[in-house]
Amino acid sequence: MSTRRDTDIDSIEGADTVRVLVGKPGLDGHDRGAKVVARAFRDAGFEVIYSGLRNSPEAIVQTAIQEDVDVVGLSILSGAHDTLVPKTMELLEDAGMTDVLFLVGGTIPDADAKELREQGVDRVFGPDTDINDIVDYVRREVLE
Repeated sequence: MSTRRDTDIDSIEGADTVRVLVGKPGLDGHDRGAKVVARAFRDAGFEVIYSGLRNSPEAIVQTAIQEDVDVVGLSILSGAHDTLVPKTMELLEDAGMTDVLFLVGGTIPDADAKELREQGVDRVFGPDTDINDIVDYVRREVLE
């Protein structure tokens, strides 16, 4: 997932082309963090699609395809990141969506975060990440 979508947007002010899908895969029922991140993206000018709770990787990828997103961000607090993330990445690749920025956030041990990055996740954000750092990272990676 290393190539980025070409864009000639110089500023996100009013840019509705930056489309972010925030997904909650698996049985995890805690979505406060995902909603906070989604709101921060919205407030930064991104168009946000929130998948809601308890979605399968297949449903998340189908939404990503239908919405033609630039970014897929998964929020996982359940510990199931070791199965849900690779499955979602595989489905994105199978669908030809190799140009999306793929992010994961949640309570993920450092060793697991390193492994996820080695598997192709662009960035893993922990629970203490400053919300502005997440927004700035997406802005930098998608718009530059």
